[in-house]
Amino acid sequence: MNTRTTDHGTLSPTSPGSGSGQLSAPYAEAVLALAGRDWLRLNVPGHAAASGSDLAGFFGSRITALDFPPLLDGIDLGRDTPLDRALALAAEAWGARRTWFLTNGASQGNQIASMVAPALGRTLVVQRSVHSSVIDGLVLSGMDAVFVQPSVDPAQGIAHGVTAADVAAALERTPDAAAVYIVSPSYFGAVADVRAIADAAHAAGVPLIVDEAWGSHFGFHPSLPEGALALGADMVTSSTHKLAGSLTQSAMLHVAEGPFADRLEPLVDRAFRLVQSTSASSLLTASLDLARRTLVVDTGATATSVAAADRVRKVVRALGRFTVVSDGFDAFPDIVAADPLRIAIDTRAGGITGHEARRLLFRDHQIMVEVATDAAIVAVIGAGFVPDTDRFLEALHTLPSPLTATGTEQAAMLRLPAPGAAKLTAREAFLSPTRVLPAEQAVGRISADTLAAYPPGIPNVLPGEVITAEVVHFLQQTATAPNGHVRGALDLGVTRLRVVD
Repeated sequence: MNTRTTDHGTLSPTSPGSGSGQLSAPYAEAVLALAGRDWLRLNVPGHAAASGSDLAGFFGSRITALDFPPLLDGIDLGRDTPLDRALALAAEAWGARRTWFLTNGASQGNQIASMVAPALGRTLVVQRSVHSSVIDGLVLSGMDAVFVQPSVDPAQGIAHGVTAADVAAALERTPDAAAVYIVSPSYFGAVADVRAIADAAHAAGVPLIVDEAWGSHFGFHPSLPEGALALGADMVTSSTHKLAGSLTQSAMLHVAEGPFADRLEPLVDRAFRLVQSTSASSLLTASLDLARRTLVVDTGATATSVAAADRVRKVVRALGRFTVVSDGFDAFPDIVAADPLRIAIDTRAGGITGHEARRLLFRDHQIMVEVATDAAIVAVIGAGFVPDTDRFLEALHTLPSPLTATGTEQAAMLRLPAPGAAKLTAREAFLSPTRVLPAEQAVGRISADTLAAYPPGIPNVLPGEVITAEVVHFLQQTATAPNGHVRGALDLGVTRLRVVD
């Protein structure tokens, strides 16, 4: 089949869903048409799309005019609505059996997935470095969890993914497993072997759930990795706003066709209604519809984005001051590909920490990057967008080099402490009476909080786990290191901990 050019760009058969209906954005178009009529709005939202409001003056009257509440005839109320059609097109585009639009980010999708898992078994087999929303989901669901440790790059202090062999081993010791839950890609763009992990999960009779928050653009161009649904995942959370271009806080949840679909779909639909706002934003929803159309239709723009990111990496390599983190991914057996739209740069090789590089780029050059660690910065280029890469490269290479030669040497091997024994489920610990103790007195007690040292960002203590002296020492050591941080700590030095009373 030949690709064909349209008024919106190039429609490529390599996209997961490339039917002619993908040229439309039915929900976004219906909202736009509704906003174009002369309404007297005596309903919510309270700004009533008044042209003289402070909101309209600040953001523009177009924004307030498009801000409609749910349950409107011809939009989302009734049969075969524009919203229904937009959801069907999204499912086709990502190759899903069914898709839900989320207006509380991928966190909402992870919580939904965790909430339905108890219908399939008692214990979730989970990658230890999952997003905090998955741990929140354990609190909501009350499930037990068996954790699979990801690989860790000791030089960079970052966590990657898990192998199919490690997942299979965890499943062998978990006879009451409900599902496997992994993250792919990672913050740094490392892509796991989703197909092999899906095979391992299915061989054990359980579905694979993938937090693909950072990979919503996968599968929409030959130069991008395949999406998790195409590789055998049964449920996928997609943070569409991250690199696929929808508005912040908008995301999608997909359920695949497969042996678990009949069981999962009605459960997900019911859980979705539990956690979805009854006042979902029409602006966020419309942005999801438009982002889907752009990804499917304008694959040429995505190719241009990939080329821009490739050029940045090529120039960084050629100039030699900094190095590209993904060039070392082949040393890790759990990584099978890298997201080309993620540009991870080792800054310490160039004599400056990632945190300082990020600060100076922001302050002196008005350049924002996505994330920084002590060793690196990560810049991202959204699919279909091309920033001024020359400006970034020039600013990057004019950064000072405050570190001495000793300061740029590879860090010592990062040894993560073994987590303490799990005595309660995350839910039981979260809902129990608690007290705050000095850290040294908390040793041997059960944690009521999640604590994760950054880098590498793997939760070291979860609600329900025993706090060990080794973990306390590691957390305090991290907290007092330059640019170290412990997420979830009650104070910067981790001198106090919340425990189950």
